[in-house]
Amino acid sequence: MKINDHLYLVGGGDYGFNLSGRLDCNSYVLDTGEGLWMIDAGFDGGEQVVKNIRAEGLEPRAITRLFITHYHADHAGALSYMRKALSPELQIAISREVAEQVRAGDEEDNGLRWAKSFGFYPSEFALEPCEVDVELTHGQRFQAGRFTLEAIDTPGHCRGHICFHLTGGSGGYLFSGDHVFWGGKIILQNVGDSSVQEYAASMNALLDYDYAALMPGHLAFSMVNGKRHVELAANQFNKIGLPANLL
Repeated sequence: MKINDHLYLVGGGDYGFNLSGRLDCNSYVLDTGEGLWMIDAGFDGGEQVVKNIRAEGLEPRAITRLFITHYHADHAGALSYMRKALSPELQIAISREVAEQVRAGDEEDNGLRWAKSFGFYPSEFALEPCEVDVELTHGQRFQAGRFTLEAIDTPGHCRGHICFHLTGGSGGYLFSGDHVFWGGKIILQNVGDSSVQEYAASMNALLDYDYAALMPGHLAFSMVNGKRHVELAANQFNKIGLPANLL
């Protein structure tokens, strides 16, 4: 799905546009003018994601950077597949806090084993170990063409969650992963690395950045006035309440 002259939605599942596997998050591809960048890999629809990229007239092997918002399976489960299908020079980037779990394919630490036990994922799905090339830290920046992407630490949904702030096109973008969605919804779960207090602090921190578009990991995206969704969630936290939960 071509969004504008430089941004594409190439994957998404039952909590999105059903462009690829049912368990996939929204996956985006940015044409920087100096190569392609991808944000989030999805899980069970890797082959279809690659087909979608080609259908847009893009070459998958031109994707040189793959930025991951967090290590949950619907966002990072297809990393091993993408390592083989995309550029031989592909650089996979994820938070330093969870890089070792991705390298180990740790289903216990990232909650996949727990999710399968409750039927969220089929039991036959497995997480393959995958090498991480770049261990992201808060404020780390990447530049190509007119675009600059900055990593923002946003713990709360899980440990090591990162949102990506992109400047250089259409008033700026926030790629929010599972941190915040359309209508100010969030995903707060009863798991060990999910924290209400960290979630609230992270949400408020996002108010300090300028962006017109909100590009979440599920549901619809918002190209104009996207910051209002972050403001809705922050306002609920600041009333000592909780935003609406997506699940």
